[in-house]
Amino acid sequence: MTVEKTEVLVVGGGQAGIAASEHLTRAGVSHLVVERHRIAERWRSERWDSLVANGPAWHDRFPGLEFDGLHPDAFPGKERVADYFVAYAQKFNAPVRTGVEVTSVRRNEGRPGFMVETSAGRIEALNVIAATGPFQRPVMPAILPALPGLTQIHSTAYRNPGALPEGAVLVVGAGSSGAQIADELLASGRRTYLSVGPHGRPPRRYRGRDFVWWLGVLGKWDIPAPLPGTEHVTIAVSGAGGGETVDFRRFAARGMVLLGRTDGWRDGRLTFAGDLAANIAGGDADYLSVLDEADAYIARNGLDFPKEPEARLIGPDPECVTNPIRGLNLAAEGITTVIWATGFALDYGWLQVDAFDPGGKPRHQRGVSSEAGVYFLGLPWQSRRGSSFIWGVWHDARHVAEHIVTRRGYGAYQGHAEKRPGES
Repeated sequence: MTVEKTEVLVVGGGQAGIAASEHLTRAGVSHLVVERHRIAERWRSERWDSLVANGPAWHDRFPGLEFDGLHPDAFPGKERVADYFVAYAQKFNAPVRTGVEVTSVRRNEGRPGFMVETSAGRIEALNVIAATGPFQRPVMPAILPALPGLTQIHSTAYRNPGALPEGAVLVVGAGSSGAQIADELLASGRRTYLSVGPHGRPPRRYRGRDFVWWLGVLGKWDIPAPLPGTEHVTIAVSGAGGGETVDFRRFAARGMVLLGRTDGWRDGRLTFAGDLAANIAGGDADYLSVLDEADAYIARNGLDFPKEPEARLIGPDPECVTNPIRGLNLAAEGITTVIWATGFALDYGWLQVDAFDPGGKPRHQRGVSSEAGVYFLGLPWQSRRGSSFIWGVWHDARHVAEHIVTRRGYGAYQGHAEKRPGES
């Protein structure tokens, strides 16, 4: 059987894989990118129809290419984002091979590199970059049993309100996906319930600047690890409608029913923790802390930014917060669909190397794994808070490519036959 050979195999043709390819190309490293579907496929087929990027066009991009014809402060739609990565790959003629699925990677015995089994044959690579990103396997908690007349889907399967069965909808999870989907359902006229867990809730804009700018100048994108107690806190932020601050109280005022964290199924009822008020208050505290730090930055630097006192106005708690619902009979409430916006788990079953801890998480330092020659890209907090964002993964990819080049230099050294100083 013919075995194709390459110095580096990049697995995944999304933002991480394209970023890796650019830096490897600049360094003159031969490589191949394989993608099981199309470039940036998840943006096209695993997101809802109206999704836009959570950051403005000036920010959520790679340094080498702008979104042509789009205002820098606009939020590109999902198809536009996918097309952007296709155009970026074409810009430097990235060696991307689509329709190729990797099924296993194993270290060679007695010689360098790895043997990679794919749907298109074997590939032998000296280095492998796992660039499959953080959104690999949708997670749906085993809380709610299958019930007649009830559809349960993950947020990756949601497309638009009209694609759902008639009836009310419960969205579980109030991060960016859950908040935006619930907002869209409510606007469409659906009776909408939203289960809200602990979350961060930054202002979309404050005093004339988008929150991504504030996180940049305040140094928050470069925080190397989550603060204690925030490891599992999701962020509720949206670029929908031109970009607005997510406000759960405003949702409730429009008719949405807010619930606490979904925690069980008992006696035919879905139950919720009594933490809704605390979760809403925690989001408020996060929101106000950004305003405080922004005000302090403006004062410290003598900036003439417009004042915005109304941004600090927090409305009263709605009835569903002060008198929380602790259980629901879904059928009695007319709920016919539950959308689980509950995130993703990593899935590296195909990567059969010694690069994982006992819990299955990658062992790595800034993407350089514990298995020599294996690298990761696109992981949350890979090197900093911004690592899983478009611009952040580009910078992480540069570090990984530089490590490969350095390691190649050591491997190429053959030694010298002449005597060393001091030898007779």
